[in-house]
This record gives sequence, structure tokens and C-alpha cells, in this order.
Amino acid sequence: MQTNMGKKKTTSHSKRRTKIPNAKKKFFNDSKRTQQAREKGYRSAFEAKIAADLIQKGIAVSYETEKIVYTIPATEHIYTPDFTLPSGVMVEIKGRWTLEDRKKIMYVIESNPELDIRIVFQNPFGKINKGSKTTYADWCDKNNIVWASGNIPEEWYF
Repeated sequence: MQTNMGKKKTTSHSKRRTKIPNAKKKFFNDSKRTQQAREKGYRSAFEAKIAADLIQKGIAVSYETEKIVYTIPATEHIYTPDFTLPSGVMVEIKGRWTLEDRKKIMYVIESNPELDIRIVFQNPFGKINKGSKTTYADWCDKNNIVWASGNIPEEWYF
């Protein structure tokens, strides 16, 4: 019979959850101390320890009460549409349409509102991800992106 006595149990940091939608919620991979800290409203056992030290020294504790706005510096990227038609319509051809692809097309459209960018899907009724009910077509409709299925419609040519 094997036991774990005397052995230190370790967990990978990549398995730990970092987003905390509700500080009191327990997560499977959290240590007991982290769970206790979350019950007190802290994100980690270390934060709870620091708060306890401050309180012990008579320092008023103000935990995560300030909200500071910041901007991630913009970077320029280059987008190359698959086809540019004589009408000026720019067409992107998509089989699989990943989250990164969707983000990119939104950045391109937001940065260049004067351009007419449209998408032709191999399967517009594919789901945006495994658990989603939203199809590629639904997503485009919601984001006011003109799309077609299978081929470029002739009315887009001129």
C-alpha cells in the first residue's frame, strides 16, 4: 500500500484558475489557504496575509477599491483581403473562422470604416465554437458584416 505521507503535494500553476468572478467561490485546484482567503474576499492567500499584517499594525485596509483605466499601446498590423473586386468590394474567404479571425476582421473594419469588406463562407452555418449555438452567419449578422455562402455573388462584382 502506497501512501503520500511525508511527500509535498504540488500542483501546476497552469491548472489554477486566475479569473475570480466571485471571490467567495471555491475552485477545485485552489489550496486550502487560498480557499480560506477567497472566503474573506481576497484573491490569494498572500494578499490575505498582507491584509492581516496591515490590520495587526493598525493600518486601515482598503482592498481592491480603486479602478484605474489604462490603455494597451496600439500596434499597426497589415490585413490583406483575399480578393478585391472591380466594384471595390473586398472579400475574405473562410472555411474555419476562429476567434482570432473574428477579432482581426472587427479590428480591420473598425480601423477602416470606409472599406466594404465582406465574407464568403464555405459553411456559414458552422458554429463559432463547440458549445455555441451561434453560427458564423449569426455572428456576421449581429456585427453588420455582409456574408455569402459558397461563392461570391454576382451582384458584388461591379
